[in-house]
Amino acid sequence: MKRKIKANPRILVVTPEITSLPAGMNNMGGYLRAKAGGLADVSASLVGALFRQGADVHVALPHYRRMFHIDVGKLISDELRVYMSNLHNSRIHLAEDRIFYYRDTVYSSYDSDSFLQALAFQREVINNIIPVVKPDLIHCNDWMTGLIPAAARRMGIPCLFTVHNIHTHKKCLAEIEDRGIDAAPFWQNLFFERQPLNYDESRSSNPVDFLASGIFASHFINTVSPTFLREIVENHHDFIPDGVRKEISGKFYAGCASGILNSPDEACDPETDEFLECRYDSSNHASAKAVNKIAFQMRTGLQVDQNAPLFLWPHRLDPVQKGCSLLADVMYDLVHRYWESNLQIAIVANGQYQKVFKDIIAFHNFYDRVTVCDFDEHLSRLGFAASDFMLMPSRFEPCGLPQMTCQYYGSLPVVHDTGGLHDTVDMLSEDGSCGNGIVFRDYDSCALRWAVDEAMRFYQRPAEWKAGVISRIMQEARQRFNHDVTAQAYINIYESMLARPLVIN
Repeated sequence: MKRKIKANPRILVVTPEITSLPAGMNNMGGYLRAKAGGLADVSASLVGALFRQGADVHVALPHYRRMFHIDVGKLISDELRVYMSNLHNSRIHLAEDRIFYYRDTVYSSYDSDSFLQALAFQREVINNIIPVVKPDLIHCNDWMTGLIPAAARRMGIPCLFTVHNIHTHKKCLAEIEDRGIDAAPFWQNLFFERQPLNYDESRSSNPVDFLASGIFASHFINTVSPTFLREIVENHHDFIPDGVRKEISGKFYAGCASGILNSPDEACDPETDEFLECRYDSSNHASAKAVNKIAFQMRTGLQVDQNAPLFLWPHRLDPVQKGCSLLADVMYDLVHRYWESNLQIAIVANGQYQKVFKDIIAFHNFYDRVTVCDFDEHLSRLGFAASDFMLMPSRFEPCGLPQMTCQYYGSLPVVHDTGGLHDTVDMLSEDGSCGNGIVFRDYDSCALRWAVDEAMRFYQRPAEWKAGVISRIMQEARQRFNHDVTAQAYINIYESMLARPLVIN
């Protein structure tokens, strides 16, 4: 089917989370913040960049009234009329269902609740938002939007599907349809656990894989780093579900898949960051970081020493993905080996591995050398500005943001060579003329220990030479990792998709 391409096509971005929206889209945009991870940041950056470039961009997201700090019951009649007008005469389209209204977090810790939330969101998008917006292209994100590409293909609308993570859910058509989604017209575009014989046979006994369905039915897909896409296709990771890997590989070999790196949150800028004790840029970072280090040490109970090498862990303590056990294995050895240098480690993160680190600190009485704090956005930002190095020894990483964010603040990443970390961190050369961090190849504690040794070798170099290297890294990070670069990559895909013939099933 050939389509006439509009000069300014209408794009509908469907996302379960977002950090902010441009004020010009709607005067409610500043209230709409619901974040669980990097998806919120990339959604906000993409929509903002598209809007700034004059694109006809629309956004669909759940109406999280509590997280948006909107109490409809307390609005007087005039305010309610303006509020409803803003919702229905804008580029922002909120999916309405009671399941969203009183939530404090984007995702529930209960799988059944997350499933019902995903179905309510997709029901509203398919039944109400798409018919109102009439988009020329739909951009969906992760498993919570996995049914929409199948419906979009049936409607003749091209769909891009972004895989931020490999988490998925499976439910039968009967349960899906019981929540108000009539899947009968597009059931053949869904990915089932086993090959379906017909609609009736599969309706109650053949689960639909949400993430694999989104990949299968979409016209183009992307992961959030080129290397993670290659790792999936080459079967480097045994935890990738077979259906997901099969469909991603199919899209890749058909020339309908790519990897696009996310970008750090625009608020993470040491020149303007309100949470820092002392703001700075690449020209005056050395003295300012020393001030921020002292402030961070005082807040976290670390020994106050502006010359202490400080290693920051700012990402969640997930023992399966993030490499927590590697740090636990070498923590005593590192602190003991660099005792005279006063090496310090600050963990500002939540997760089940917190207790392990706290037990190590208590056993060795490392309270003034190692600290473990619950995640706090203010403290985390101050930690980036205070630290000299950022630890990210992930077993796998679809993209990752801390390894890019830390470079903005002049903190060098120490990372395992995998996924998005491979695409964003290059080994620092001996003369400091190229590279932006420390990279270790083997996923084991000995390799992490070697990487920290390399970081300390850098730290002990002359201060003036070291400051020049960090200045270069900060400047290059701004040019390489920014929202406009990310948005342009998505725009290129949009243009390619809109220009090619569309297959409708």
